[in-house]
Amino acid sequence: MQQASPQLKRGLSARHIRFMALGSAIGTGLFYGSAEAIKMAGPAVLLAYIIGGAAVFMVMRALGEMAVHHPVTGSFGSYAGHYLGPLAGFITGWTYTFEMVIVCLADVTAFGFYMGLWFPEVPRWIWVLSIVLFIGALNLCHVKVFGEMEFWLSLLKVSAIIAMILAGAGIILFGLGGHFEATGISNLWMHDGLMPHGIGGVIAALAMVMFAFGGIEIIGITASEAEDPAKVIPKAINSVPVRILLFYVLTIFVLLAIYPWNQIGEHGSPFVEIFKSLGVNSAANILNVIVITAAISAINSDIFGAGRMMFGMAQEGYAPKSFMRLAGNGVPWMTVLVMAIALLCGVVLNYLIPEKVFVLIASIATFATVWVWLMILLSQFAMRRKMTPEESKALKFPVPMWPIAPMITIAFMAFIIAILGYFPDSRNALLAGAVWMALLVAAYHLWVKKNLALMSKKEQ
Repeated sequence: MQQASPQLKRGLSARHIRFMALGSAIGTGLFYGSAEAIKMAGPAVLLAYIIGGAAVFMVMRALGEMAVHHPVTGSFGSYAGHYLGPLAGFITGWTYTFEMVIVCLADVTAFGFYMGLWFPEVPRWIWVLSIVLFIGALNLCHVKVFGEMEFWLSLLKVSAIIAMILAGAGIILFGLGGHFEATGISNLWMHDGLMPHGIGGVIAALAMVMFAFGGIEIIGITASEAEDPAKVIPKAINSVPVRILLFYVLTIFVLLAIYPWNQIGEHGSPFVEIFKSLGVNSAANILNVIVITAAISAINSDIFGAGRMMFGMAQEGYAPKSFMRLAGNGVPWMTVLVMAIALLCGVVLNYLIPEKVFVLIASIATFATVWVWLMILLSQFAMRRKMTPEESKALKFPVPMWPIAPMITIAFMAFIIAILGYFPDSRNALLAGAVWMALLVAAYHLWVKKNLALMSKKEQ
């Protein structure tokens, strides 16, 4: 796992990295995806978020151990290639990149819809084009400028979520205005109990819950551009998963206490109701600002993550060498350009292909998220197995409860993939994921394997 000559510049502080992870992981999964999880599990969805959050924390600790021990641009793609073999590295890196393209595609398309609330006469493609160009230009700036922008975008989004939690807590305890009396928390069990669909409902919701946490792994990708990886990465990993878990659990707890779980998604957004209860007549406009901020923040982080992953893959020989081209400020401009073109082409396809086909393609993102996490866990496990006891003791940020906790988390991730295949609604995600893996394996053997062999001969 050797670093190639072009090097990215370090400019991301702990503050930047923490909020980049928040910006990537808190978005549509909370504002919209949570409604589907609630329908599956009822109030017991809180248990699914707690279990899923604990598993994600272990994934991040495994990634953190490797990132502090050896910070590289390709992050978990490079680690998979080094510890599990080049095929695993190739599949992991491109699966993560494709996941980011799909998520960005959904977000830029949603941005066009959001702007339509204020400017219904403006064609949607203009807004989509403008946001792609704006975020692309932002990612071409020095990494510190990018980090600062992401910090403020995520701060606004997090502040809005905190406002929702506080407003909801006020409704639960005291009631607010003439819209609500104090609701208490009896809604959590009044409608067919805490677990209305049994343990099966909680299991079904786990796939949606795990997808909602997707994006937090960007912390590992930032390691090569962090100002002090050994200090910054552990702080970010220890704090961000806990914060995200609290945001999800507290927000959904408030919603479930205020609204009967079986009415969520049927009578308008519960988020709108919270703002209305405060006597704010322009609740739709306020929510629009929040979701637009969430979309821009997520697009920003995801383009950064995919671009840096492609740069790292080029160093390893898994992607074209042109992806290693850097601007004068140390930014990989070619990968940013590739992402922008992919988004523009994807938006066009989104208008041309039938909706069901698009949903099928987008479902790969669910599979890809869990696949990447599983590869992170397996890579860390393989790294430890190759270390001597002395080397393991010298690790600056070791995984807790080794090896029991990582083994349990690996089994849990495999279980989530099995869930995708068991339930009819998510079976397409597993089928699409299998097709994607087959295409990558074919691409590896047809093109990449030969290039890696040539690179090895040149090094000798």
